[in-house]
Amino acid sequence: MLLRLWPEKTNVSFMNLRFIALIISVAALIASAALLGTRGLNLGIDFAGGAVIEITEPADVSADDIRNAVQPLITGEVQVNSARGTGPDAPDIAVIRFKPQPPVGDETPDEAQNRAGDEVNAALKALVDGDRTEENSRFEIRSEASVGPKVSGELFRSGIIALTVALTLMMIYISFRFQWQYALGAVTALFHDVILTMGMFALTAFEFNLATIAALLTIVGYSMNDTVIVFDRVREEARKYKKLELSKVVDLAINATMSRTLLTSGTTLLALISIFLFGGPVLRGMSFALIFGVVVGTYSSIFVASAVVLLLGIDRGDKPKREVEGFQGVS
Repeated sequence: MLLRLWPEKTNVSFMNLRFIALIISVAALIASAALLGTRGLNLGIDFAGGAVIEITEPADVSADDIRNAVQPLITGEVQVNSARGTGPDAPDIAVIRFKPQPPVGDETPDEAQNRAGDEVNAALKALVDGDRTEENSRFEIRSEASVGPKVSGELFRSGIIALTVALTLMMIYISFRFQWQYALGAVTALFHDVILTMGMFALTAFEFNLATIAALLTIVGYSMNDTVIVFDRVREEARKYKKLELSKVVDLAINATMSRTLLTSGTTLLALISIFLFGGPVLRGMSFALIFGVVVGTYSSIFVASAVVLLLGIDRGDKPKREVEGFQGVS
């Protein structure tokens, strides 16, 4: 017998809880804004600049050994992550990250970064090889990359632009697909999800990098999918029960789609939690953002987007303002 996360027929008055949800959301948004303004984001090398070096990690050399060998040469924190190679015989990999180094004397920022990279590589070679000759060397640089402050700033701006464009296009789509009230409700929920996720990153100090931007865009898409499903059912129920109070119509729609919403969120979270626990440090920040985003996105599609539509009201005529031919809503 299959375990049901949600009964088939329910009559939960979600909209009676919208004022409590409003207080929670406003408090969370204020806290997120305060954290972003005071603590800020722990920007990764993608956005803050710096260097990334990947080397083959011998079995007798630990991440702590690498960190202890490199840290005295670097101003600021050195991050060392171990990752398993792909393939049955692939060696383990150590990923060393450090932020831009201050110039010494007449050095340019690029020269300072190159000098630091050379010194780190020399220290790593001495650690890995020990007394071995060049012919018996175990030291292997798999990749090495450096991001300057100018490039990192451009990447950060590009990431913010990508988020803004995604939100704008989705608002336009929902306006055509449904009505402008639905569009405003959906975009309000998306802003809510993105700001809370960024606030959580400020609180936990997880690294904020390009992978995090990808996670935020995924959260936007996931939350929008949930919201569209609820809205499609709201529109259907509003046509069917034209004399029923709108809050009751919204409750009917949410109850009808809740089983599907919980099933989708639950299975998605199982996969994401597995990645968070076993995917290693490289994937931990991205998987954390997705886990938090799925939870918040599910919440916002019920209590934020639907509440905004209820506040603004909708046209409950026989015909919607605009239809997209061939689209089938999911219930």
